[in-house]
Amino acid sequence: MEFIKEESEDLKIEETLKHEDTDEHTDLMSLKEESQDLNEMEEKNQYEKSHDFVTGEKSFSFSQTHKTETKNLEVHTEESHFSCQQCGKSFSRKQSLTMHLKIHSGEKPFICPQCGKSFTLKKTLSAHMSIHTGEKPYSCKLCGNAFSRKESLNIHMRIHTGEKPYPCQQCGKSFSVKGNLKTHMRIHTGERPFICSQCGKSFSLNRHLEVHMQDHTGKRLFICSQCPKSFKQKKELDAHIKIHTGEKPYSCKLCGKSYKIKAILKIHMRVHTGEKPFVCDHCGKSFRYKESLNHHMRIHSGEKCFICHLCGMSFPDRNHLDKHVKNHAGVKLSMCHHCGKSFKQRANFVNHMRVHTGEKPFSCTQCGRSFTVKGHFEYHMRLHSGEKPYTCPDCGKSFTNKGNLNTHIRVHTGEKPYKCPQCEKSFTYHTELKRHVQTHSVNIILISTV
Repeated sequence: MEFIKEESEDLKIEETLKHEDTDEHTDLMSLKEESQDLNEMEEKNQYEKSHDFVTGEKSFSFSQTHKTETKNLEVHTEESHFSCQQCGKSFSRKQSLTMHLKIHSGEKPFICPQCGKSFTLKKTLSAHMSIHTGEKPYSCKLCGNAFSRKESLNIHMRIHTGEKPYPCQQCGKSFSVKGNLKTHMRIHTGERPFICSQCGKSFSLNRHLEVHMQDHTGKRLFICSQCPKSFKQKKELDAHIKIHTGEKPYSCKLCGKSYKIKAILKIHMRVHTGEKPFVCDHCGKSFRYKESLNHHMRIHSGEKCFICHLCGMSFPDRNHLDKHVKNHAGVKLSMCHHCGKSFKQRANFVNHMRVHTGEKPFSCTQCGRSFTVKGHFEYHMRLHSGEKPYTCPDCGKSFTNKGNLNTHIRVHTGEKPYKCPQCEKSFTYHTELKRHVQTHSVNIILISTV
């Protein structure tokens, strides 16, 4: 299902934090942390100098103290002496500038003895070693999750605070992690940098390419322990396992209905909120589900891809085809035990039974009128609301029900489906035919009286 493919922001954050030892992420983190380390060292150095200036040292003579004061004042009152020629950043100490230049030159003298990865600063190497030792000194005070890097903890905290400091300039969507914004931008740019070496198909995410490669290798890494079924991704296996366990951990707070997958609960919530995010570009009609929009689009395109193998007649969806096939078979699934009438569709049978029981379950809250059929109730409600959802594509006139629109369309097409059985004259509307037929009756009466 398409909606399962879409991952939430929280999952992306979690994935970013869990894979903080990947090459790309580590390189970015290392570069950022090394730059931060330089800033911290610079601030610490200036603080220590300022602290000496304020407190003084008892062992210094007055002249020494005066010299120190003068030197420290120069640090704080004048611009930094040492500037980077490549990026313009300034430093008060030459040592800080020297370390900063290693970022531009790519020099990384501090090498990890376990994996061979190199770093610009010794402090960054020390932080990296926690990956090998398993040490995670930075803990979240709210949920207890621990991290090997302080930066990872800071990113994690956005889950609790809800902070999303990286907005997309094109659509306004915000993200907690800058990397997720960069990935999102590929939707707008159409960039697909990950290309399959075997078939040339391209993907916006590397993990999608990895899943795709399993089509070529035939390998499915995640196998269900309870049945022979296998899956390309762990999340697919996790969702499948719930079929065996019967677990439905995601419950609707409004109606109590439960679901196995969180994404399905989100879609279900549209029933309560009335949200219909999928809009037809041709007529403006909106739908709760993408599949419903796809089905609706066939009305405009005229596509009828479901063909009856018995007579060759085609239909826009399988439901209509299935109903049609029953006509060939003469199948009537449901029979009324009151009057013996039979029905091919269960829904029609249920509606018919209300004729005998007198049940009218659909009541108008505005005028109290009740209805046997839901469609009649919906049409009645439009009389109160004034809603006219069926619009003529030729002249823009709107109607409360589809039948009236279909009748109106004949004005533009010139169709006259109602023919007089006596003189073959045709009419657009059934009422016109009825009036015309009466003229024949009058003529017959006049002839008989003469």
